[in-house]
Amino acid sequence: KSGANGTTITEFLLLGLVETPELWPLIFVLFLFAYLVTVGGNLSILAAILMEPKLHTPMYFFLGNLSVLDIGCITVTVPSTLGRLLSHKREVPYGACLTQLFFFHQLAGVDCFLLTAMAYDRFLAICRPLTYSARMSHSVQWILVAVSWACALTNALIHTIALTTLNFCGPNEVNHFYCDLPQLFQLSCSSTQLNEVLLFVMSFVMAGVPVVLIITSYIHVTAAVLRIRSVEGRKKAFFTCGSHLTVVCLFYGTGIFNYMRMGSEKASGKDKAVGIFNTVFNPMLNPIIYSLRNPDVQGALWRVITVTVSSLLWVEKDALEYRGDKWELNGH
Repeated sequence: KSGANGTTITEFLLLGLVETPELWPLIFVLFLFAYLVTVGGNLSILAAILMEPKLHTPMYFFLGNLSVLDIGCITVTVPSTLGRLLSHKREVPYGACLTQLFFFHQLAGVDCFLLTAMAYDRFLAICRPLTYSARMSHSVQWILVAVSWACALTNALIHTIALTTLNFCGPNEVNHFYCDLPQLFQLSCSSTQLNEVLLFVMSFVMAGVPVVLIITSYIHVTAAVLRIRSVEGRKKAFFTCGSHLTVVCLFYGTGIFNYMRMGSEKASGKDKAVGIFNTVFNPMLNPIIYSLRNPDVQGALWRVITVTVSSLLWVEKDALEYRGDKWELNGH
């Protein structure tokens, strides 16, 4: 069809990770496993934070929000990929492609600012401990989250609206497993110069500014930690910050590679690899990174698991009743 924006194609063809049909079942199993692990891991972190009073602190409030975003990010891309692998249909309607792109940039954008808020929290906790409670009150925490969502929404809307001004008249093959800006730019019949400048500028705002703020925060944190006389105190501070820094490096490293390359040539295997890191590995690794060397989170997770198992056993026991010489379901 041809609309006001000059679009002459109604759907895009996502080529996926590999074009060999024999490998699709393997890709399906790996993606399904990654999705279940990611959702299960992040829900466990959320449950642990909600159930454990010791984790009712600003740092874990932000971590809980990060877990929600990780579930959202992987849900925007992986289930649709699994559906296409099952149905062997690679066509995606124009509107659905734009919707996926919008929500992905919305959620990833919130991630950018949330990681910055977490760095600010560590800065206040270690460098300004006397005023920490006042500066990181419940209202401040919610304001930081709300501002993160508002800024990310603005970014996602700018890119989505700008994309609708482009003409797509063929070819319509997207060399990726989800819809994203760099790959769609390559299919446009009209000039993408303005879109690419917008992408570069907004990527600098969304990634460059937060990275500078995070680095500045951790320079102060490192200086403060080195002044701590207790070896145990220094270890605890570095472990707390180490998990966050690892997540920051993984997230921004892949994001900057993907979105801040001007005049990039045709999409390659590198783009797909970065896409897997952005949408699958990072959300899956975050719960592992944050719980790996954190005894508080590990203890809370263990209590969540034992409570869940105990509840299931009680439900099963309650559903059965011993009658005569055999167990029967209650009510039968």
